[in-house]
Amino acid sequence: MTKAIQGIDKETAPGGGAVAATTVTARGTEPAAGRGAALRVEGAGISFGDFRAVQGIDLDIPAGEFLCLLGPSGCGKSTLLSAMAGFIQVSEGTLTADGAPVRGPDPELGMVFQSSEALFDWLTVKQNVTFGPRMRGMSRAEQNGVADEYLGLVGLRHCADRYPGQLSGGMRQRVQIARVLANEPGVVLMDEPFGALDAQTRQVLQQETARIWSASGCTVVFVTHDIDEAILLADRVAVMTAGPAASIKSLYTVDLPRPRDESDPAALRLRNQLREDIGEEVRKAMRDQGLDDQLDREAKGA
Repeated sequence: MTKAIQGIDKETAPGGGAVAATTVTARGTEPAAGRGAALRVEGAGISFGDFRAVQGIDLDIPAGEFLCLLGPSGCGKSTLLSAMAGFIQVSEGTLTADGAPVRGPDPELGMVFQSSEALFDWLTVKQNVTFGPRMRGMSRAEQNGVADEYLGLVGLRHCADRYPGQLSGGMRQRVQIARVLANEPGVVLMDEPFGALDAQTRQVLQQETARIWSASGCTVVFVTHDIDEAILLADRVAVMTAGPAASIKSLYTVDLPRPRDESDPAALRLRNQLREDIGEEVRKAMRDQGLDDQLDREAKGA
């Protein structure tokens, strides 16, 4: 059952979480029709020995969607992303890409890491981007075409012959994105890729990421701690509960026109709801750690 509350539609999810959607009449530009793959996570749990990182995860991510995972530190966002990439296996439930079980790393599932150290420092920018296609046996001419296309997409054709150490942090992250896209994945998984960058570079790359996603048609799952970043980029935002044994608390549909305007009243309402949602989980985590006195002092303004 759905009930409209001050411009926000709230729906109770099967697990008891709230599914919310902003109500805005103007729609954003849809991503280009392309190669996006659908991800489905059903009843998934991930454990490491006796430690239960996440449990009961249910997510249905349509092809071409941009989904942000948001939640308190340590709630298992990166763990869930690693499972989607095939780096670790779910302990229970299922995880599929276009209906096929995810059993291990696959070029169809591209990962962009937070650290640009994932690049090969001894290879040029062009060689980094063509590494995957070269391993798949592409001809030199095909590799050159791939490099030209994807370095052009991220605005780095002029850096093709440089080495990663000669680039800024933001440029290295763009090389990472180009290298992932060169494998033509159906899903691009991004683990706080801009977390280590300065605010101005981060803002530029957020805008570039939205443009690249629209041009490529890929499905994107993006882990972030930044509420504003999630609102700027996402079609939907999945908020996770505090860990351990974290699950999906709520889902929000960001129905705002692109490019996004952070001062839009609907964006501000959504930001406040997300802050409240995540704040509840942070307070819960602190109480579980026996930090009730600190919470009381903060509530009193001490």
